[in-house]
Amino acid sequence: MANLPLRRRGIDIFFAIVFAAFTVTSLISDLLPSVGVDFSHPSSNFFVNSNYWYAHDTDPLFMHPPTWMRIITGLSAFGYMPFYVVLVFALVTGRNWIQLPAVVYATMIVTLTGIVVFGVEFFGEPEWRTPSPVKFLLFNLPYVLVPLVLLIRMRRPAPFTRRF
Repeated sequence: MANLPLRRRGIDIFFAIVFAAFTVTSLISDLLPSVGVDFSHPSSNFFVNSNYWYAHDTDPLFMHPPTWMRIITGLSAFGYMPFYVVLVFALVTGRNWIQLPAVVYATMIVTLTGIVVFGVEFFGEPEWRTPSPVKFLLFNLPYVLVPLVLLIRMRRPAPFTRRF
C-alpha cells in the first residue's frame, strides 16, 4: 500500500514542526548544562540568559544539575537532537523505517524525562523541587506528551499509509 501524501497526514505535519522546534531547544538548553556552562546568574549571552531565566524561575535541578542530570541533558543534546533531524526528514518524506527508532526514542523520553526527572522535581530532595509546579509542567509536559503521541502514531506497521 502506498503512503499518503504529507498534506493528507496532518498529524505528521504537526510532528515535523514540533520536532524541528525540539531540535532548536535541545541545542540551546540541553547542550549548555551538558558541557558545564554556568548559568546560575544572569549573563549578557542570550543562550546563557535564557537558561538562567528558565532555571531560576522554574527548575532548580536544571540550574545546578547533578551528574546524572548532565548525562540526561547530554543524551538530549548529542543523541536526541540528531535523531530529531532524521525524524523530521522521515515524517515529511513518509519513510516507514523510522517506526522502530521512533518507538525506542519515545520510550526513552517517557522513561527518563517523564519518570526520573519529573519524579525528582516533584518528590526528590527539597533543594531540587520545583518552586512552581504549574510553570514547570507548562514548560516540560510537551516534551513528554508529544513523544507519547508519536509512540501511539507509530504503533501500526507502515504508519504513513493511513491517517492517525
